[in-house]
Amino acid sequence: MCIASPDPGDSAALGAPLGQGTATKAPAERAGGGGRAGRRPVTSAAELERHALMIFAERGFDATTVDDIAAAAGIGRRTFFRYYASKNDVAWGEFDAHLETMRAALAAVPADAPVLPALRRAILAFNTYPVTEADWHRRRMALILRTPALQAHSMLRYARWRDVVAEFVAARTGRAVGVLEPQATAWAFLGVAVAGYEEWLAHADADLIPILDRALALLVEGLGAALQLSSETT
Repeated sequence: MCIASPDPGDSAALGAPLGQGTATKAPAERAGGGGRAGRRPVTSAAELERHALMIFAERGFDATTVDDIAAAAGIGRRTFFRYYASKNDVAWGEFDAHLETMRAALAAVPADAPVLPALRRAILAFNTYPVTEADWHRRRMALILRTPALQAHSMLRYARWRDVVAEFVAARTGRAVGVLEPQATAWAFLGVAVAGYEEWLAHADADLIPILDRALALLVEGLGAALQLSSETT
């Protein structure tokens, strides 16, 4: 999967066919609205996320408040909530918007294209980002995967991601989305993606995409045979 989408401020973060959105901009906080004097207020969700990631690293996620993030970014509390519903959402960036883009891209896959290789390509594209973004993405993923207070929130995001995968598998194999095969496939791809990210985080100089590709290849080759056999016996 993409556990968290690449920085929405970098237009080259996702390659074809998934594309990349542009960060939604909110107006700067007016004078007297709670922003920090003398600091240029942030003008994008990506900037706000970077301020938050730096503060989380310095103080810890639990000890950081929305007010802390807003003050560091030179904005007021109300402006923060124009970008994110809570501090839990900051690390995930524009995940929901990019997930819809992934859904649309999978729906556009030719009918005769093999299901699992199509998923592999989509997941790799969704996790591709500029080299200059590597350090920020590492911070983001370390926060998501290693912060206990974020795990319940993360499960909601994982569930939405699995829904996209399961819907694609169900549509292409003639099954209901809630039956075992699409659901097991979605869970399997999630597990492999998380394992790939953990491997990447454990090696500071490693590149993410080759690691994810290796992990996905292991899954695609074994699960592809199992799905084919299951289809022949149902």
